[in-house]
Amino acid sequence: MEPQPIVSLKSRVERLGVTLESDGSEYEIEGVLNPATARTRDGRLLMYPRAVAHGNVSRIEIAEATDLGWKRIGFALEPSEPYEFRTVPGGYGCEDPRVTFVPLLDAYVMVYTAFGPSGPRVAIALSSDAYTWERLGLVDFSGLDAGDDKDGVFFPEPVISPEGVRSFAFYHRPMDYVYLVDSRARVPLILAKLPHERECTRIAYVPVEAVLRDRNSLLRVTESVLVLDASGSWGRIKNGAGTPPVRIDEGWLSLFHGVDAMYGRNGEFKGMRYSAGIVVHDLERPHIVRYRSPKPILLPEMGEERHGIVPHVVFPTGIDQRSPHGRDYDVYYGMADSRIGRLRMQLGASQLGAAAESAA
Repeated sequence: MEPQPIVSLKSRVERLGVTLESDGSEYEIEGVLNPATARTRDGRLLMYPRAVAHGNVSRIEIAEATDLGWKRIGFALEPSEPYEFRTVPGGYGCEDPRVTFVPLLDAYVMVYTAFGPSGPRVAIALSSDAYTWERLGLVDFSGLDAGDDKDGVFFPEPVISPEGVRSFAFYHRPMDYVYLVDSRARVPLILAKLPHERECTRIAYVPVEAVLRDRNSLLRVTESVLVLDASGSWGRIKNGAGTPPVRIDEGWLSLFHGVDAMYGRNGEFKGMRYSAGIVVHDLERPHIVRYRSPKPILLPEMGEERHGIVPHVVFPTGIDQRSPHGRDYDVYYGMADSRIGRLRMQLGASQLGAAAESAA
């Protein structure tokens, strides 16, 4: 028996402003953005910003929370592998990390975008202490129409795959080559596709037994299923994963992003807008979506969100639960691909029903 859909989930969001911006160094000259977050084993809060040097060369920094703000303490990953380098214009490196502590592995799992010779690819690194990271390599989606892919984010606990296999699971988003077309021109091409044919959030699965024998098996995906199509009133161009999932009473909670075209009063194209909403998955079988925000809970409204390297962007990537059993969280997000913001999200009560527009 499938779990009941959630027809409403109350939430309150309060912006807390910019929490980190470029220090002007050569490594951050083009911004800091889209950070992962994690708590160390002794409770210290770490942030992993994407630091962008001249030419869109990306590294993953480590910053530690202090009473005075954030202290940069080095790099988690710098481009060093062949799959993290390109010689053509457009940049390269290690981008947009997300970090999840996975108790069964007794390890922190970082998924990041390796931007290299073949384009963006999903890559994984592991750490025992959240400071020192060891690459596993690129994820192998062989047989699953592999190509450009990004927005990888692990669930913290094993789940059951659609085929009934106990698995580790992570979000990802295969990309469509239409993204290489000019923004104005590609909008009608995208909207001409069916919602499930656009760039959408999927969950990939790796059998637990294989990983417990050999951690390199984390790279070998055996199943992948669409969980958020591009239907509904927002996120119609594409959507993708945001924060790592966290357990709540109703299931797995995560923030995701959606992209829409903006038009002026006279119908002129004004660019793309990134917004954010909530998704809740079934705890045991996360391919079952119990709730999906019918409208965004976060839109680019602040000046820092509307103006930057890529304007009109809010991009949630890190989440920190403020109390062990509470329903309030600090969410860290990219602002216009230039700086990092923080917001406080408080969840209220949910309402169950027989049917929900939010189901994928």
